[in-house]
Amino acid sequence: MPVYVDKAIYPFGRMVMCHMLADSEAELHEMADAIGVRRRWFQANASTPHYDICKEKRVLAIKNGAIEIDRRQTVELVRRPRQNRG
Repeated sequence: MPVYVDKAIYPFGRMVMCHMLADSEAELHEMADAIGVRRRWFQANASTPHYDICKEKRVLAIKNGAIEIDRRQTVELVRRPRQNRG
């Protein structure tokens, strides 16, 4: 199951952030661990569990196999049923 990253356009202090999502939380955490993102950035209670990551981590995620998606694809992903969460 793939991991996805949207465009880095969300300002947070001096950083620009993006969302990292996946079809399963296990896959999402695996990628976070691989690119050095702390679990405290995991948004478990959001409408769709995700990580907020900076542009530099986004580049690492893509190098590790994450798929770049646009806004439309992000919405489709969020709306798709998640059968493998957890």
